[in-house]
Amino acid sequence: MSSSSYDRAITVFSPDGHLFQVEYAQEAVKKGSTAVGVKGGDVVVLGVEKKAVPKLQEERTVRKICLLDDHVLMAFAGLTADARILINRGRLECQSHKLTVEDPVTLEYITRFIATLKQKYTQSNGRRPFGVSCLITGFDMDGTPHLYLTDPSGTYTEWLANATGRSAKTVREFLEKHYKEEAVAEEEGAIKLAVRALLEVVQSGAKNVEVAIMKHNQPMKMLDVESLEKIVEEIEKEKEEEAEKKKQKK
Repeated sequence: MSSSSYDRAITVFSPDGHLFQVEYAQEAVKKGSTAVGVKGGDVVVLGVEKKAVPKLQEERTVRKICLLDDHVLMAFAGLTADARILINRGRLECQSHKLTVEDPVTLEYITRFIATLKQKYTQSNGRRPFGVSCLITGFDMDGTPHLYLTDPSGTYTEWLANATGRSAKTVREFLEKHYKEEAVAEEEGAIKLAVRALLEVVQSGAKNVEVAIMKHNQPMKMLDVESLEKIVEEIEKEKEEEAEKKKQKK
């Protein structure tokens, strides 16, 4: 079998154990808008890079952050059309679970459901994998916050903070360096960390950033541009102060 055949067949492993179609789907994710998730003490924050929309386009029709249930929030990077299918299936499962069990889904349950759906599409002929990576966050019934990441291969992992999409590696390194549990315990600290991480790769500040926050038993809240501009200003000031301190040390 020629090497190009391994590229095209989703169910055939290459001799060195790769499924190329799944790896190509992960490349599609890397071309998507950056998304960041931060789990705080009593708050979860999702931030996404907001691409400039054409002048005549209705802005609200482009959404990278959505609710799967009252307590489950999701952001994604990759193919928006693929994400829409996952969102609809996820919402349906949340409602079905509530009807059957009379309890809302746990975060791990709905993440596993979406990851399993993605995995099915890496194993059957005549289909292709979902070119989407999802950050799923929210609260369980006992008020515990969670943040999960799923990728096109169908794996899912839990994180304190993470990023996906374009330049995810740069943002993840920033989060690893700056994540401090005591700082994100407060709502303000968690929001600042998410925005600051996004600003590492997003140009022109608050205009190109969208941020959603959620607290236990409270509805999701999208931050307006004015609030974001204030946060960006504070971050800029802090950066200048840090630069000054470094100069003085030298």
